[in-house]
Amino acid sequence: MARKLIVGIMALMVFAMPMLLDAKSKGVAKIEFNEYSHDFGIVKEKNGMVSHEFEFTNVGDGNLVIIEATATCGCTRPEYPQHPIAPGKKGKIKVTYNPIGRQGAIDRVVTVKTNGSPKKVRLKLKGNVVPGK
Repeated sequence: MARKLIVGIMALMVFAMPMLLDAKSKGVAKIEFNEYSHDFGIVKEKNGMVSHEFEFTNVGDGNLVIIEATATCGCTRPEYPQHPIAPGKKGKIKVTYNPIGRQGAIDRVVTVKTNGSPKKVRLKLKGNVVPGK
């Protein structure tokens, strides 16, 4: 009886070990940005849209996928890579802000969702929109 149990456990280990090794070899992506906020400073409303690129690196050991990037309002538009970012590689999230009709403080957030760690990152935009001459 004990021998059958030992053989059963060994068979289970032989079949389960490749699955465990495969899961481990896939690794975990980890996103790290060079900066998490950007200050546009003074933005003249009449000059139109302003943009900034947030650069990031996948410092993990698995492929990084940006699932989505969303802004707190329609005046802010994020653009992000649609393909997986390999370990050690860089990418950019371009954020464009439209100041037309929005005089005053810029205080916007872009939420980036990933398949890695962390699952969510908040990028902040600051500045001040003034009427242009």
